[in-house]
Amino acid sequence: MSAEIGVFGGSGFYSFLDTVEELEVDTPYGTPSAPFVVGEVEGRRVAFCPRHGRRHELPPHAIPYRANVWAMRELGVRWIVGPNASGALRPDIALGEFVVCDQLVDLTRGRADTFYDGPETTHVSAADPYCPVLRRLIVETARELGIPVRDGGTVVTIQGPRFATRAESRWFASLGEVINMTAYPECHLARELELCYANVSTITDHDVGVEGQEPVSAETVVRVFDENNARLRELLFAAIPKIPRERPEHLCSTALRGARVTLP
Repeated sequence: MSAEIGVFGGSGFYSFLDTVEELEVDTPYGTPSAPFVVGEVEGRRVAFCPRHGRRHELPPHAIPYRANVWAMRELGVRWIVGPNASGALRPDIALGEFVVCDQLVDLTRGRADTFYDGPETTHVSAADPYCPVLRRLIVETARELGIPVRDGGTVVTIQGPRFATRAESRWFASLGEVINMTAYPECHLARELELCYANVSTITDHDVGVEGQEPVSAETVVRVFDENNARLRELLFAAIPKIPRERPEHLCSTALRGARVTLP
């Protein structure tokens, strides 16, 4: 069983495809978050995995990111969309808005974030961490559907599982527009395997440092994400058939060129 396109589900987004085949995927990095399901969207084979597990049993710092991304590649996936429930760090970003990020700031600690532990040292560029081809396609599709979307933005990824203090939140607002706990290292692991990856940050709350906002709760996040699931599904079902069948030669598909340190 194989697929060409992958989708990771975030908080509140535990299922996607209706008619599916389920399979377990073994990886050198342990067991993925959940069994993968593979189905079709207008003739395109799609693999889906809820990154937190089917019952949200895996907190952000405990997600097996390497196993998840490796399993996607093993299934034949070359394009990955990673939606995340996210908080807004600015008051002008509305609840329910989609932000298709083009940059990130990593503030996580101790997560296994590379496949290259040696002996061959490999430095993969993260200058532009998201696939420009996939980003553009998602933004254009959202606009066609009338879904409120921002083209670009920086996501600040914190360790979790705790939410930020007010002081931290005000600092984070100087670094980016949105905040979540799972955007890293998923995207960079995909780049290390020369896969195309795009993030869709779905705004579920305003972070606590935003003036006039009450402290966020997990209950609020999940409630708003549930309200947005229909639009997220609509976007994915419309965008997936438009994904090119042949990948262009660009920064994702050539990420390993010149990345390995070789000595004479």
